[in-house]
Order: sequence, then structure tokens, then C-alpha cells
Amino acid sequence: MKNILIALSLLFCSSVVLADSETTLPENLQSLDTANISLGSVNAKVVDVESGVTLFAKNPETVAPIASISKLMTAMVVLDAELPLDEMLTITEEDIDTWKNTYSRMRIGAVLPRSELLLLALMSSENRAALALGRTYPGGMTAFVSAMNDKARALGMRNTRFVEPSGLSMENVSTASDLVKMVSTASRYKLIRDYTTTPSYMIKLGETENEMEFRNTNLLVRQGDWGVNLSKTGFINEAGRCLVMLANVGERPVAMVLLDSYGRRTPVGDANRIKQWIVTGKSAPVAGAALKYEQEKNSGVFQTAAMDDDTQS
Repeated sequence: MKNILIALSLLFCSSVVLADSETTLPENLQSLDTANISLGSVNAKVVDVESGVTLFAKNPETVAPIASISKLMTAMVVLDAELPLDEMLTITEEDIDTWKNTYSRMRIGAVLPRSELLLLALMSSENRAALALGRTYPGGMTAFVSAMNDKARALGMRNTRFVEPSGLSMENVSTASDLVKMVSTASRYKLIRDYTTTPSYMIKLGETENEMEFRNTNLLVRQGDWGVNLSKTGFINEAGRCLVMLANVGERPVAMVLLDSYGRRTPVGDANRIKQWIVTGKSAPVAGAALKYEQEKNSGVFQTAAMDDDTQS
């Protein structure tokens, strides 16, 4: 079964990266002018999924940290292994973040089914959930990370490397082009589509605990008016703000990869600019702070520092 899933993933992935000369775009997409769009994200790629044609690209081969975008690969590895989703797993001290010392609402000793850990990792970017999923994989964390990298190689993600399942390490790296392949493949898993587009969910972390609400980290999913089919956000200081989505834009599925942007609003703003550009041919300008950040990153003078007080995930 595992080999069948990988084969299906490769088949779908190859359909997303067909050469432009082999496909035909609708007239409205053929007339799009990239001079009429500007994005705040330092690295980006936008692909029309049905044709495989790249509509927009910006530093698509630059290798960079990807933060919690990593959790899409974490989810695929868990599902490929066909581990029982109803198995109860306990959060332990081994699941504490030692990279960034981030806060977690999941207390040590909390017991949840694997399915809810997967949901929390994908929807709310819960780091302890992702680390517990890796730790409880057959063979432990070493085997899990190896499976992540094996999957990346199988999908042709040649510039991608994982060292852990949460994305907290800056050594989890990829490119916008590679992540288009990962997003497209992840969309073949119904559970990943469902979990990444769940606006919020109430979870009880223990028999004596009250229910707690966990929310989707993507504002566009929570708003519910975007037609998002798959979503994942990410942030650590070294990666900047990141967002990947598969969404219906102008009645066509579009894959968006937005990496390394300034402030929590820039990826959402970039997604809206892409949507506006595809629908109307033009887009709104980028905020000055985001442009300055991009210029500093490209010139190599930017000093890594916290961009706001949000928990890194």
C-alpha cells in the first residue's frame, strides 16, 4: 500500500510540472503580465495546477528554512505508514521544543489519539504534536526523519532536507519549486486536505481537563471565503513568515508557495495580491516594511531577529 501511495504521489506531482509548451492555458491566464504583480515574500512560486504552468516565480530555486511547512511532510509520512489513527499517544518531555523553547498548550502527560495529534500539527501547527508523531513512529525519530527525506527524494525534491518533523530547526530547508511538488502531493491525501482547512476544533487533553479550542493558523481558512483546499503556515525567525496553499482562484486550482516574508500580514496579503492579479490582471502594492525586509534579505544585511511576539511554529 505504501508503494502505491508513493506511485500515485509521483504521478500527480509530475502532472504539476509539465512543460509550458505541452499545455494550454485559458485566455485570461495567458494574458497575465508578471509586471503587474509584486509580492512581499522573498521566495515564491504560483502554479496553475491543471496545466502545470508556472504563472509567477520569484527566487524559486533559493534554498531556505521552511519552518512548519515541514509538517505537511510529517503528515504524509505518518499516513503512508498506515499507523492506527485511533491509537492513544502520550505527550512526554521528549516532545518539548529544545530549538526555540516555544510555548505549547499541550501539557506533558496529555493523552490523545494519533488522529488528533495529526489535526493539531496541521491545523494549529502544534509542535509537540508533530514531535510526538515522529517519536512514536516505528523505529523512532531517526527512522521518521529518514522516511521524510526518502519521501522528498521520491518526489524529486532535490533541494530539500529535513532533520526533524516540526520545522523548528532552521536546518529543515527547501525551495519554492520543491514545495510546489510537496503541496501538490499532500493534496492527494483527503485527511491532510480536511485537517489543514479546518477553521477550529475543540479538544479535551485529558479526562479531567476542560475542552480547549485550537484554531487554524491561516486567517484565510478561518474567514471561510477563499476556497482553500490545502493550507499550511510556518514561522521561525530564520525562515520568516511562510504560507503554502492550494486554492480555487478564478475557478481553477492554483498552488501558491510564499516563503520568507515580513510580519504576519504579508503572506496573507501576498495571497490576496495573487488572487486579485489572476482575476483582474492587476494587484495591490506591497507595504513598505515588507519591501524593505526583502531588500535587506536579498542584500545580505538583514540581521535575524524576532519580527513580532508570535510563537514560532
